[in-house]
Amino acid sequence: MIRLALPIYVELLTAVVAVGVIDLLWVSGLGEAAIAAVTVGTTAEYLAYGLFLAVPTGVTVLVGRRDGHVPLGPVIRTGWVLWALFSVAVAVPGVLLREPLAALFTDSPALTADFFLISLGGLPVYFAQTVVDGVLKGRGDTRRPMRHAIICNVLVVGLDPLFIYGLGMGVRGAALATVIARALTLAIALRSLTHLHDTGAGAPSENGTGAGEPGGAGRDGGGRRMAGEVVRTGLPMSGDFLARALVGMALVEIVAGFGTAAVAGYGIGQKVMLAGVMVFYALRQAAMIRTARSEAAGSPLLLGLGSGAVVAVVLNVLAAPVAGLFTGDPAVAVGFLRWMTLYLVPFGGLIAVGGVLQASGRGGRLLAATLAGFAVQLPLAYALSAWLGVTGVWLSMAAGATLSLAGTLTPLTNAPAPPTSGSPVDVPARTARISPSGGSGRRAGGPGRVRGPAPRSTRTAADPPCAP
Repeated sequence: MIRLALPIYVELLTAVVAVGVIDLLWVSGLGEAAIAAVTVGTTAEYLAYGLFLAVPTGVTVLVGRRDGHVPLGPVIRTGWVLWALFSVAVAVPGVLLREPLAALFTDSPALTADFFLISLGGLPVYFAQTVVDGVLKGRGDTRRPMRHAIICNVLVVGLDPLFIYGLGMGVRGAALATVIARALTLAIALRSLTHLHDTGAGAPSENGTGAGEPGGAGRDGGGRRMAGEVVRTGLPMSGDFLARALVGMALVEIVAGFGTAAVAGYGIGQKVMLAGVMVFYALRQAAMIRTARSEAAGSPLLLGLGSGAVVAVVLNVLAAPVAGLFTGDPAVAVGFLRWMTLYLVPFGGLIAVGGVLQASGRGGRLLAATLAGFAVQLPLAYALSAWLGVTGVWLSMAAGATLSLAGTLTPLTNAPAPPTSGSPVDVPARTARISPSGGSGRRAGGPGRVRGPAPRSTRTAADPPCAP
């Protein structure tokens, strides 16, 4: 599973760098107002992606379940229909309401509104890329999504100075450069899906309709059932993403009560920790892909716990020198990273196990456990911070992650998994036999034996944020 997770890690890390760092570096010469505009703009884009995340996650899982058994075309087409609906529902209001939206985040909304006009208007391109990568990951291909992220990064690095300074567009140039880079990357990525259609990916249906042919979508109204299944499958991941974002904002408010230095140290510590946390999210995606495809996933729990321990050790060693690169007074950031040892180990296990739960039809259990952890974490953050200062906030994070992990590891009862709705062939559902600590057995909710299936493709060639 490590080989599958490594390209995902590179993809996640480079994607975060492209959106969160490169634009900021290039606009830093324009002053604080420009930095604030890009910071707010990328934060809003991050939240918008959380709303859409259900679609690429659902597509990845369903493609993984169907690949080599039944046609992929219905899932892919449903993904594009949902992409169009979500793009309109998110991008259009965002563009029309960009000025009042900008005013919510900053006292000088003009620059931020200019950035929103282009960045939110370009969300359909960003969303489309995640759909393409979701299909590829569902087929076990994590290398091409990694290459797409690297290509986009390289393009942003080159286009940012051209549009920001060369054409004198300032903040709008940063947004436009990112959208153009994503559009060019999407054009390259779409060739991958065209290749899938040309090769008839998936198995032929009983009437001979392949994945790339228009007749495979389920003419009896199966398209609606498929859309519902995609959204239901991916919704827990979207909920988890948004919940972490909102709790993270609440923690910032608590930390702000201890002064600007505490907020700065917390922000620096989060940025440093991000590189390590991405390991957990890469493991989660790899476990989700393996589980959906009925391939051995080893023990995601042990991998997550072990990765958490390794990341904690590395961060403890590097805390002082790395935090010192960002500020002349790294005490708060170093203290944060030291205390995160108690958080990273259970959090690594929680995130890695989440991939198995998501792919085996138990994403709701993951979301419930996450929310339960937050329900304890936030009151603890207020209570402990009143007693221990900002250290109490760090301890509350560890307590919340530990409780959430315990919630995912409570004994799982075998329950019939949902059938693959909208399937053009009769695919009997299997009973779930997957435990969070391992990926043995057949997948839950995935197809069982299909009469006369085509061989599973063996061709192999990415959520994510630093969670609260």
